[in-house]
Amino acid sequence: MSTAERQRTSARRDSLLGDRPGAFASARYVRVTPLKARRVVDLVRGLPVNQALATLAFAPQAAAETVHKVLRSAVANAETTEGLDTQNLVVSVAQVDEGPTMKRWRPRAQGRATRINKRTSHITLVLEPAAPAPVVERPAKKAAAKKTASKKAAEAPAAKKTTTKKAAAKKAATETTGEDA
Repeated sequence: MSTAERQRTSARRDSLLGDRPGAFASARYVRVTPLKARRVVDLVRGLPVNQALATLAFAPQAAAETVHKVLRSAVANAETTEGLDTQNLVVSVAQVDEGPTMKRWRPRAQGRATRINKRTSHITLVLEPAAPAPVVERPAKKAAAKKTASKKAAEAPAAKKTTTKKAAAKKAATETTGEDA
């Protein structure tokens, strides 16, 4: 569904995608620290959806399960609301923002107490259709063969000069020290 057909768009979608086709999903107030969640999210940023799902399924981090659920939700949103082909989607934006921190107290020695911060995260994933690969023009085979032959010819004398210089320097070093080679 194009943005022109859409009845209303959210400000969140406009800030993440603008007029481009795509879908997003987010999980808020997830009880995992943002630092640990960012390690997992960095694994899937820029990957195709199938590869990202496989990576998350076997990632050992605890946050991988939550990010996997968010990614599946984003894929479902792309299929149902946007009508996009899931085989063509790429994780374009993957971000973890810090949520509110719950503060708890732990008793310590000699009547003291220390604070424990239980951090939360907001995880957002954005999927967009993959851009087609740019077409690179290749030179003809004959022209490419001539170029490689001319490069090799140009490099050969330079290599010979450096070896003779090295040999001359080695010979001069042995003559000054009086050693036989």
